[in-house]
Amino acid sequence: FPYTTLFRSEFPYALGQLSRQREAEALHHIASDASIAEVILSGGDPLSLGNARLGALTQALASATRERGGLDSLRIHTRSAIVLPSRVDAGLLEWLRAQPWRVTVVLHVNHPHELSQDALDAVRALHGTGAQILNQTVLLAGVNDDPKTLAELSWRLHRAGVLPYYLHLTDAVRGTAHFAVDQSRGIEIVDALARELPGYL
Repeated sequence: FPYTTLFRSEFPYALGQLSRQREAEALHHIASDASIAEVILSGGDPLSLGNARLGALTQALASATRERGGLDSLRIHTRSAIVLPSRVDAGLLEWLRAQPWRVTVVLHVNHPHELSQDALDAVRALHGTGAQILNQTVLLAGVNDDPKTLAELSWRLHRAGVLPYYLHLTDAVRGTAHFAVDQSRGIEIVDALARELPGYL
């Protein structure tokens, strides 16, 4: 894709939207390559799609991969459960339970204050579908760039059935330099967390 150096506000999302044609092309590619074991729904937020659209997409995916032996895993990257907990509705939960693959949902929570009671209820509902729930966090200067905050986040996530997946530095995007955390500081934070938390957190 020719826009790999762009990110977020500068990314030409309209060119990458999942049109029916692009969906058909992706399904054809997945169906023809038996080495693909996992499909990831990401890039924007896949839960911005309605439940019917998600259902049609995964039904098409199941049909496309049936002859080649199917898939092992479906991974969904979303922030909706945190910023719009009501999106985790009965239809979405039913869709998740119906998947024939192991489902992993990767949340994006940067600070423990984002875990409102509504968000925690939504996360627990996702967990109740049998999906594995992971979290990714971006280090943000002045927001979460200290071990105490991140340790609290890890423990609160754990109590909701979520395991940390990765912690990463911000991408170099124009207008966000004030959030950048130096790599050496990031390493210090990870070392401090390793001394304070169990390995799985």
